[in-house]
Amino acid sequence: MPYNRKAIAPWSTERLQGIESATVDSNIETPQYLQPVVNTGVINKNGNWIGNVTSDRTFTIDATHEGIANGGATLSPQAQPDFIDMTGFKDIFIAILNTNGGNFAIDAVMGPDTNTFANLTPVKAGYTLKGNMPQGTTSDFENLFIDSAESLVADVWNIFVIGENLRDQKNLQFKITNNSGAESDITFAYLRVA
Repeated sequence: MPYNRKAIAPWSTERLQGIESATVDSNIETPQYLQPVVNTGVINKNGNWIGNVTSDRTFTIDATHEGIANGGATLSPQAQPDFIDMTGFKDIFIAILNTNGGNFAIDAVMGPDTNTFANLTPVKAGYTLKGNMPQGTTSDFENLFIDSAESLVADVWNIFVIGENLRDQKNLQFKITNNSGAESDITFAYLRVA
């Protein structure tokens, strides 16, 4: 099988018909082979290499919040980094391990004002993230993620997936409110999906 073949250039058919005023040869080399290509990233406008984002393979587990009173709230993650960077990620799995079963409120909020959102600072730390959701039916800004009463089982990882609503957030935390009726230790974990 030939590696290359000859083809007629579309701009030079006059030459093929014998019109001598055409200055371009009507035959061009056309590659006829498959070549695998691996996309490993891009070079941005500043000349810096930016690699492709891949999904996390394992959960990042935050330090345990101990003895959260009924009605009390925590912000996770708390360990460094004390925020989740969703840049390049589409979905996120969150997991909560609590020592007292019952209802918990889960709210996606802006992370600490000690962090920037891209190059913007200060940010409105702790406030519910708002935007126009992919499945949204209005043009108004909506809460991106609030679950006011999720029933969690004690002493097991309660795992949830949040699809697309939080994509590309750069300074994300989750506010978890204990409404279980008693004190509870709360451990939070997350896994991002590209």
